[in-house]
Amino acid sequence: MADKDAQFAEPSSQETQAQEMQMQFLEQLDALEEGQLVEGTVVQVSGEEVFIDIGYKAEGRIALDELDSIPEVGDVLEVVLLRKDIRNGGVSVSKRKADEKKFWKELKEAFQDRTPVHGKVAKAIKGGFEIQLKGGVRGFNPISKIDIRRVDEPDEYVGIEDFFFVERIYSDNRVNIVLSRRAWLEQETEKNRSRFFDEVTIGDEVEGVVKSFTSFGAFIDLGGFDGLLHINDMSWGHVTRPKDYVKKGDRIRLKVIKMDAEEKKINLSLRHMTPDPWETFEDRYWVDQVVRGSVTKLTDFGAFIELEEGIEGLVHISEMSWVQRINHPQEILQPGQEVETKILDYDIQAGRVSLGLKQVLDNPWEDIDQKFPQGMRIKTTVKKLTATGAFVELEEGIDGFLHVDDLSWTKRYKNPGAVLEEGQEIEVVVTLSDPENQNIRVGLKQLEDDPWMQLRDAFPPRSIIDGEITNITDFGVFVRVQGGVEGLINKMNLVDSRNETYEDAIQRFKVGDQIRAVVTEVNPGRQRLSLSVRELQRQEQQLELKKYIHDDEENATVTLGDFLKEKQDT
Repeated sequence: MADKDAQFAEPSSQETQAQEMQMQFLEQLDALEEGQLVEGTVVQVSGEEVFIDIGYKAEGRIALDELDSIPEVGDVLEVVLLRKDIRNGGVSVSKRKADEKKFWKELKEAFQDRTPVHGKVAKAIKGGFEIQLKGGVRGFNPISKIDIRRVDEPDEYVGIEDFFFVERIYSDNRVNIVLSRRAWLEQETEKNRSRFFDEVTIGDEVEGVVKSFTSFGAFIDLGGFDGLLHINDMSWGHVTRPKDYVKKGDRIRLKVIKMDAEEKKINLSLRHMTPDPWETFEDRYWVDQVVRGSVTKLTDFGAFIELEEGIEGLVHISEMSWVQRINHPQEILQPGQEVETKILDYDIQAGRVSLGLKQVLDNPWEDIDQKFPQGMRIKTTVKKLTATGAFVELEEGIDGFLHVDDLSWTKRYKNPGAVLEEGQEIEVVVTLSDPENQNIRVGLKQLEDDPWMQLRDAFPPRSIIDGEITNITDFGVFVRVQGGVEGLINKMNLVDSRNETYEDAIQRFKVGDQIRAVVTEVNPGRQRLSLSVRELQRQEQQLELKKYIHDDEENATVTLGDFLKEKQDT
């Protein structure tokens, strides 16, 4: 009986306490719902698991591969209750599920509120990129929406961590997360640009990264937006290739020289980071100074010479040689060539320097009248024929000009090619030597005496001369006399019109006939010889008349009328 009473005795105080705790645990556990987010404290890290106290007298277990890093005891983690495991006295929880649940909530809010989410470009796939988001969630970013600039190498983006705007979450009743990094970049760019225009003023120094090149300069990334570094603002000197001054990817400091908030344009300068060399030009240079420089550019009108970075002068084509006829500077200069020149003039305000190349050499024209005096005979070569004459080479770079009128005293040539040809060796006489105007004239006909002068001396006016008819025209007859000189018998001087017409008279003449006439004018300067047959006839009549007019012992006289009457009778 005692044993039976003992069997139904009341439980001890320890048993009662354990039962109460069990009931309390069950009540607390019943309050939890599967799928609920709860916070827990790490109580132990052992092997591949993490033990977490969720505050309900039960510890949950989390595999280490669910965590990004190994936690420490005491760390608070948020997990999802997966299952109540009353029999084993524990609960099943998941950190990964908690992250996913939290992130989906964030994702929906980001989509609705147009706020960015953080992600990492996991890999390049067809049409774009797979983006790894928090909680193991993956999204898709089209290639056209990954960057502001054009994408040439998609693999370059793999591994980039950045922010993305959520463009879409669901489509066709299934999860389809579409992201846009470009939209985020554009928003940040606009913010940075607005801040730049608010905070920066012209003259300020800024820092940027060389982004890309064009033929006229380089674009500098100032924080998602670009400024232009024009080729003319890269150096005070002459710039032909922007890549010689800045390299892609370089981080450089520049000065802001122009801003246009409306057009959103920013002009930058690298050269303004150093002093303008023109400000101290006169400390180093002066007129007539011989300087050394490098040829930077050739044009039709001259060559540009860089004396130092930022100081460039022009050698005009007319200042390149004392003697050589230069059609283009490339005949004597090449880009990059080092040359000596003389400063002829400068204008600091305009940033111009006039240089002379020939001025550093002796001027051969200074004593040209001593080397080639007037009257000097020279054997030379015909260098070039022109419409009006020929150039003959007197020495290297010094040419004399032989005019077509100086080919012959008596013949008139329309073209020097009728007498000369290029390369022909001839002898000439210097007729003019003018150092001041750099002019030498030579003549071929001057090798012989001027037949016109000889004719003038030998046949003064009223002299009788013989010649050969060379041409018969309506206005007179041309006659060649001694020395090859050609004269004209005007029609009025061929016959007396009272006795015979010119048309009838010329019927008695033909080309090649010998004819005698009186010289009425010899003009060597104008090369004009005037002849008259009519005057010859008059002189002959006077001579014949003198035969009958003489003084005899009886002082007899004969009149012209008697002479003419006698002629008629005979």
